[in-house]
Amino acid sequence: MNFAYTDPALTAVVDRWTAGADRETLNGLLDRLGRDAAGRLSELADIADKNPPVLQQFDKAGDRVDRISYHPAYLELCRAAYNEYGLSAMSHRKGLHGWDSVHPPLAKYLASYIFVQAEFGLACPVSMTDAAARTLRMFGDPAVFSPWIDALTSTDPEQAKTGAMFMTEIQAGTDIACTETRAERDGDGWVLTGKKWFASNPDADVIITLARFPGGQDGSTRGVGMFMVPKTVGSGERNNLTIDRLKDKLGTRSMPSGEVTLNRAHALQVGELDRGFRQMAEMVNTSRLSNAMRSSALMRRAVREAVEHSKSRVVFGKKLFDQPLMRATLLPLALDAEASLALVAYSAQCLQAADGGDEQARALIRVLTPIAKHFVCKRARVVTGEAMEVRGGNGYIEEWANARLVRDAHLGSIWEGSSNVIALDVLRCLRKFNSHRTVAGAMTDILSTVGPDCEAGSGVLLRRWEELVEEGDRLISGSDDAAQAASAKYADELARAVMATLLFDLADHGIRHGNGYRSLLVANSYLAGLAGKVPSAALGNLDVITDGGDVELDDARDVVAEFLSVAGGHR
Repeated sequence: MNFAYTDPALTAVVDRWTAGADRETLNGLLDRLGRDAAGRLSELADIADKNPPVLQQFDKAGDRVDRISYHPAYLELCRAAYNEYGLSAMSHRKGLHGWDSVHPPLAKYLASYIFVQAEFGLACPVSMTDAAARTLRMFGDPAVFSPWIDALTSTDPEQAKTGAMFMTEIQAGTDIACTETRAERDGDGWVLTGKKWFASNPDADVIITLARFPGGQDGSTRGVGMFMVPKTVGSGERNNLTIDRLKDKLGTRSMPSGEVTLNRAHALQVGELDRGFRQMAEMVNTSRLSNAMRSSALMRRAVREAVEHSKSRVVFGKKLFDQPLMRATLLPLALDAEASLALVAYSAQCLQAADGGDEQARALIRVLTPIAKHFVCKRARVVTGEAMEVRGGNGYIEEWANARLVRDAHLGSIWEGSSNVIALDVLRCLRKFNSHRTVAGAMTDILSTVGPDCEAGSGVLLRRWEELVEEGDRLISGSDDAAQAASAKYADELARAVMATLLFDLADHGIRHGNGYRSLLVANSYLAGLAGKVPSAALGNLDVITDGGDVELDDARDVVAEFLSVAGGHR
């Protein structure tokens, strides 16, 4: 088993967005990681999930130590993620895995996508470590923070440090303006006092957090500054923070989350004081895209589990996979998983272009990130749940992967902003930047360039984008109450249309480069599914959709032809 080479969606994405030596290098990494994730790492993840971390607050002499003990399986997963594969360093260090330069965001996200199919919980601190280094590099004084950035991006187990983001307070989860943690001047530095209510990776070496500063606006995000709190100070003494308790969570049980008290904890200012929240938003936005990637990975693992089970399970003398109703059950799960990966990959490309100074890409990634976070994370809950049911009673038993996938999937919609918060962020983008028009323009450009084999589906989507622009205009021109109430549904409609468009982009690329018509089958099937149709041509070629291979052009066309004949050419 190899999580990379049994994933035709991943192959399509790599073929679309990489070439030459970069593609060869990336495929080598994904192949190695894919085999490891399907075997060793999955076994370690199962063990770590059943042996969660334990907080030791005092030592035998009664001194406060706040030491978290981890099972050896989790520590081995950490070595794999941080040191062996360097997942938090790939966007920062040259030369990893044979890459001459720093890895592009796509390579990091795809490698992490493979890793998460084995272990979801650890991906949170890995992502925060990466995001902390990015944030300090973007906003921090290089003379102060270069050593910290170097440690956060190190793959040397003796030198590497991990990062965390402590933002949530009991009264200030969504409303950051209600932050009560206070910052006070202490010589050339700062000390912070307050409580953080949901702090994942609470024993991190480098903590990025928010606090109110003297003279700042009360009740406003402009009165909140960004600070870096190190775990240790001076020659290694513990900083003045305590881990009060660890959370007893539904999922991500391998990775600790806790409640932390800062008691005049020494801190370093990051960037401009009155822009702390805006700077933190950059870190949050990066983490939100990682959330979408992780949810996409959970969907893929769940689909793989369901397909393997249905192909081996015989009921009434016939394999489950060959039974019509089971095929109709599996088809939308596989299509959702593939479409979500297309969105993550395209967003990663936009992020790279935005970091390179492309203003259109910057505008796109600003809205694509919450769109992806809103839809993909929520959809993962459905896909993992349906896949668990495919396995029947065994799927509900903790000895199988399904229960853990379902538990973990529910967190994606909560971390870094619950779904309603994210939907309102999409609405904010519409009002401030006309982002629905930005997205529609980019997607229309893609659809306008596809070849004749994709024209039937692209025609449907071009009309859909016209409708979505009109809907978006009406949304932001109406009452605020009505706009807020409709924002979640509209965000999901944008997500579906974007994913459908990107699937046709993948299909067109595959056809132009002689890779066959599988991706066209997927794109047409997904489009039909948006209209509630289950095309017989897709059901008949389900094994190609789930496991790869190719189909005849007529089979791929039959899907959309069948859909259009029923829908009359409209969505």
